[in-house]
Amino acid sequence: MIETIKAIILDFQETRLETGVPRRIQMESVPGKASVCIGVRRSGKSTYLFQVIQRLLDAGVKPANILFLNFFDDRLHNLRSENLGLISEAYFSIYPEKKNSERIHCFFDEIQATRGWESFVDRLLRTENCEVYLTGSSARMLSKEIATQMRGRALSWEIFPFSFREFMDYKGLDSGGAFSTKKQLLARKAFDEYWETGGFPEVVGMSPRLRVKTHQEYFQTILFRDLVERHDVSHPRAVIDLAHWLVDNTASLYSVNRLTGYLKSLGHKVPKATVADFLSWFEDAYFLFTVRVFDASLARSNANAKKIYCIDHALVRSVSSGILVNSGHHLENLVFTALRRLDAEIFYYKTRTGREVDFIVSPRGRPRRLVQVCESLADAAARKREIAALIEAMAELGLKAGTIVTRNEEERIETGLGLVEVLPAWRFLLSLPDHP
Repeated sequence: MIETIKAIILDFQETRLETGVPRRIQMESVPGKASVCIGVRRSGKSTYLFQVIQRLLDAGVKPANILFLNFFDDRLHNLRSENLGLISEAYFSIYPEKKNSERIHCFFDEIQATRGWESFVDRLLRTENCEVYLTGSSARMLSKEIATQMRGRALSWEIFPFSFREFMDYKGLDSGGAFSTKKQLLARKAFDEYWETGGFPEVVGMSPRLRVKTHQEYFQTILFRDLVERHDVSHPRAVIDLAHWLVDNTASLYSVNRLTGYLKSLGHKVPKATVADFLSWFEDAYFLFTVRVFDASLARSNANAKKIYCIDHALVRSVSSGILVNSGHHLENLVFTALRRLDAEIFYYKTRTGREVDFIVSPRGRPRRLVQVCESLADAAARKREIAALIEAMAELGLKAGTIVTRNEEERIETGLGLVEVLPAWRFLLSLPDHP
């Protein structure tokens, strides 16, 4: 095994890095702590590590001082918690002169694939002169349990598929500053493309047929690698059927009772507790997200129906049956993922009279924000309904402003309670900060 690890280390040091589009992530290393980058599969975590490595090389770090391992490499399949120490042993057998004398930069991609990695990384940080970067596709890498096992020696950042601003970076378009008429036209055109392709870096520029096929492959891989295999699911068909139902019902309300009944109607004898586990595993894999109603009482918030969203609006289009999901739900999903990049605490709001506002967010250090999503306000009844819900929520929460996101419309509506700003999706997305 040592010889295999040595070969992998040396092979990488001779590899020309594919660094892709620079990501707008503010990930910083802190001495004595591992920097952890987590997110859904294929969101660009490995490429981001390559960008960090390239910055180190550009700053004068020698390639020999870079140790990179991808734990999904099948040659590392037999690497287990009890022999993870072979990694440092292999590296220092190549470069014995560097031990305790030079700083080594360690990059471990998808390390959660190996059990017991926490104590190995903890030991590495304590005993070697090194800097450690990790990636993983499990939200458990943010958990208090991991922090405890590593004695606080980890700082975590989330990475998502391309934001609209990163998509514009990929297209070579300027997304900052004032927008001239030409710049607006370019942004609108870019948004139309982003609307079709979504944010997964690999599918940008693909033909529609290949994009759909690739999205479907992602869907299958997430289900089998991140749910069925990772959690040793005894009823994989139930997980698959549930995932399809949730994707078909993106941006819609659900309850665990309803989901359990649905699976039962298909012949799956899955208890409510197991269905709740499935939902938490979907979220853990950064695939499907649950949004609760805004309520000061956690018990009441949990008791109410919840809404479901997917990591990428275009993936929904590629894997859904197309029967239930409409373009308004796609737009709502797109707005959700944009907000989720900035804050994990997102809720929907229900007024005292039962009207709903799609999102209420409380970004760190910034005031609460109400965001309503409506594809178009051209219909008089829809316009009245959406604005009334927002104004009622503003009054109940004491807020002086609210936002309605549409596909193409833009206006400012002054009310007796404050300002309702209607923004086209492209402008709303570019108004958001790059990171929390």
